Amino acid sequence: MSQQLKKISVILNVLNEERNISDLMDSIVTQEQPLEVIVIDAGSCDRTVAYVKEYAEKYDFIRLFHHPGTRGESTNFGLQQVTGDIICFIGGDCIANPFWLQEMRRSLETADIVAGKTINIGYHAFEDLGRVELFRKGFDISYPSHDIGFKRKVIEDVKGFDPWFITAEDIDLNLRAVDLGNSIAYNDRMIIYHRTRGTFFGFVKQAFWNGYGRKQLTLKHGRLWKSYDPRRMFDTPLTFWALVRLAAAFLGYGYAKLLERYPSN
Repeated sequence: MSQQLKKISVILNVLNEERNISDLMDSIVTQEQPLEVIVIDAGSCDRTVAYVKEYAEKYDFIRLFHHPGTRGESTNFGLQQVTGDIICFIGGDCIANPFWLQEMRRSLETADIVAGKTINIGYHAFEDLGRVELFRKGFDISYPSHDIGFKRKVIEDVKGFDPWFITAEDIDLNLRAVDLGNSIAYNDRMIIYHRTRGTFFGFVKQAFWNGYGRKQLTLKHGRLWKSYDPRRMFDTPLTFWALVRLAAAFLGYGYAKLLERYPSN
């Protein structure tokens, strides 16, 4: 390709990911250049940092920082370090398809934001559970931040993540980006493999905090029930694990309703 490729800044916010970090980094360092990888350690107490340092010593496009805080706070610190034209995020429990960034570049030639296909890997019952989609101005804004890319100007215009959120900070960012007139495209060849929770407790805990985050969204943006598609929600088979997730999410939603209030400016 004669046209110079745009540089991608991959931001990785990690906390205690020693079991997964090497697989992730191996999948990133083979991606299409030019790119930079900005790793923000949020306070790991295992060997995550030691493993990342090994990669940073071998690859000069990897930089490691230490900045504890909420996911929004730590990731916003990473955003201050970027030098790329495109910004994307990935989770410490993910593995990128070899063509992940190549497909992201291709889609962002004509789109402001592009979301990819996430394939869950792990316990089979957890793999089959999909997202609870949330729509804004005709766009699905529930795509997770571990498989979505943005033109840099979009991130600058929305001023990064809202650090108030415990979870759902990525949905909030997508919502604000769409409200500013940006569109979200979808590329099913932009693939991330995402590990599901390996234990019952981990699964329930994740569902609880996801519900908490959905309530935080309504506290900030008002009622969002009309943004859900009931047909899609009821098309999902009500398996045992789907019901467990729903129950835990409702508990988290109710807990946030009791405790939280969006801070006034």
